[in-house]
Amino acid sequence: MKMKPAEFIALSACTMTLTALGIDVMLPAFGDVRRHFGLSADSTATAQIISFFFMGQVAQIIFGALSDRFGRLPILRTGFPLYIIGGIVAAIAPDLPIMLTARFFAGMGASAVFMTTIAGVRDRFVGDHMARILSLIFTIFLFTPVFAPFLGLAILSVASWKMVFLTPPLFAVAVFIWSLRLEESLPPAQRTSLTRAHIGRSIARVLGNRTFVRYTTITTLLFTALSSYVSSSEHIVGEIYGRPELFAWIFAGMGVMMSLCALLNSRLSSTFGARKTIQWLLIIYTTVGAALLAFTSAFGDPPQMPVFFAAITIMLAINLAVEPNSSALALEPMGEMAGMASAIYGTCFFFVGALFGSVTSHLMVDGVFPLVLCFFVFGLISVALVLTDRRPAGEVS
Repeated sequence: MKMKPAEFIALSACTMTLTALGIDVMLPAFGDVRRHFGLSADSTATAQIISFFFMGQVAQIIFGALSDRFGRLPILRTGFPLYIIGGIVAAIAPDLPIMLTARFFAGMGASAVFMTTIAGVRDRFVGDHMARILSLIFTIFLFTPVFAPFLGLAILSVASWKMVFLTPPLFAVAVFIWSLRLEESLPPAQRTSLTRAHIGRSIARVLGNRTFVRYTTITTLLFTALSSYVSSSEHIVGEIYGRPELFAWIFAGMGVMMSLCALLNSRLSSTFGARKTIQWLLIIYTTVGAALLAFTSAFGDPPQMPVFFAAITIMLAINLAVEPNSSALALEPMGEMAGMASAIYGTCFFFVGALFGSVTSHLMVDGVFPLVLCFFVFGLISVALVLTDRRPAGEVS
């Protein structure tokens, strides 16, 4: 029986949830991981568990070319085993370097699943309709940060951190089986060749599109700030603010706000269009970032806990509302190159964002000023980029 749109949205949300679950459920276990590997309580090394997973997304560039040649399903079904095996090895790793290597490969698997999901949506929908569908998918997907930390804590209450790390690959097995119902979205007639010359031309065409570069840059900048916070969140709550018992509640509260903002975005993008919506969202984002920076500079680092988390929650919620719009605007002009464009898009914001985000995370030992500055500066650049998009309405190149 053919998959209906509602089931397609639900399945797409679950496949994208693998990326979030591969991160969020583990965060409460980082204290146990540090003790297991003999790290100090204030060590930021556990942030690399997140960073290496994100950096595995560099493989999207390869998966993108392969998906444009062979279709979306073969690549999707390659990603699942990588994710599952990488997750299992990370859980039983005898030392941190092996765990980080396994996390990199799990990230590669997640990249294949994520990229083919985005490309599949682009194959089926375009423009503001695509932004609305992505917003619905992200709304479902964003419930992961709400329940995942509590799930991690629940598992820790009856088992070790290793079982927490095994949860994402076990969930992936169920989603993999469900995905076997999915139909191919790229007809053979629209597939491209896999020669080096053709791949080079495809990459050049994608990177030569100013609209694609503009909105991919915006997503990359905002994801850098987001990944910096996520990878350091347990350290910020538990060590910098000294309230580890609040971590799951704070993370869940942020997840609720992100979900609500993503759902609101689906209505805003339908009413006002993706471009107008993203402009106002980024202006609000940067205004909040400026206020937090001014407060931190005036009253000291770290700022008061309620002020810091209120501002960060607003900016992260806006970040996740911006992403569907920037995805739609970046990929709209790509047409037959959706696979390669999705791959470059995902590689940029996951790999580059995580790489620079890990630098910010490393700097946050006793305070949060590097993160606060990161949010403001990247917001300011993003506003400049979106406000200088002077294309007439409806123009996509």
